[in-house]
Amino acid sequence: MSILEKIVSVKQKEIYKNKIIRPIKKLEKSSFFERKTFSLVKNIKKNHTGIIAEFKCKSPSKGIINKTISVEKVVKDYESAGVSGISILTDQHFFSGKNENLEKSRSIVSVPILRKDFIIDEYQIIESKSVGADVILLIAGILSKNQIANFSKLAKDIDLEVIIEIHNEYEINKITDNLDIVGINNRDLQTFIVDYNNCLRLSSKIPNSYIKIAESGIADVNHILKLKKQGFKGFLIGEHFMKKKDPGKICKNFIKSLSKRLNIE
Repeated sequence: MSILEKIVSVKQKEIYKNKIIRPIKKLEKSSFFERKTFSLVKNIKKNHTGIIAEFKCKSPSKGIINKTISVEKVVKDYESAGVSGISILTDQHFFSGKNENLEKSRSIVSVPILRKDFIIDEYQIIESKSVGADVILLIAGILSKNQIANFSKLAKDIDLEVIIEIHNEYEINKITDNLDIVGINNRDLQTFIVDYNNCLRLSSKIPNSYIKIAESGIADVNHILKLKKQGFKGFLIGEHFMKKKDPGKICKNFIKSLSKRLNIE
């Protein structure tokens, strides 16, 4: 069984329990449910650096990344660094994430927040809205085209933006309506191995009507400049920031350096 199959198996059990503890009717009563969401699409279009900084404490491939820093400090620092958006891992079992991290973040920052998790059930989309997310991620490798179409329609109905994450050419065929962003992941979710050229190989095959973002293994300004030439507008960076003692400071310096290279004041 691959890591991804294990994650999906654990997630199914988790969702079953959550539906009992927090039924949809309860989720819809959340104070976040009626709020107007922030648009990651608009932010990426107006912010030339396009950095989406991630809060991630652990991963199956790297183990513990950072277990000492508080989510409140990191997200506030990311916001003041000038990020286009913030990604929060909410998977507990494999990534030490939790919904409370997203809820806390939503209460203190005014930038779009992506809920990063393994969405396999409509329940999780309602849940995403209830904890304060603005954007959800649909991973093509674990969903059928039909599921992606249904999930993205539900997300749009409750004012959430949608990123479809693809890793190979086959998954491009799963791109459907109601998607806002196509994310190309350099990390193979079956093996968790990173191939830095994956984004460059697949970029020309993505329709130009979608904003393209690059994910995984990005740690260098020169890499971003190369990706920008291929039409990428957004860049999801987590580990490069989170493995340092002060992720926000590293993020700020990274964005400053990138801005300088792009001749942005």
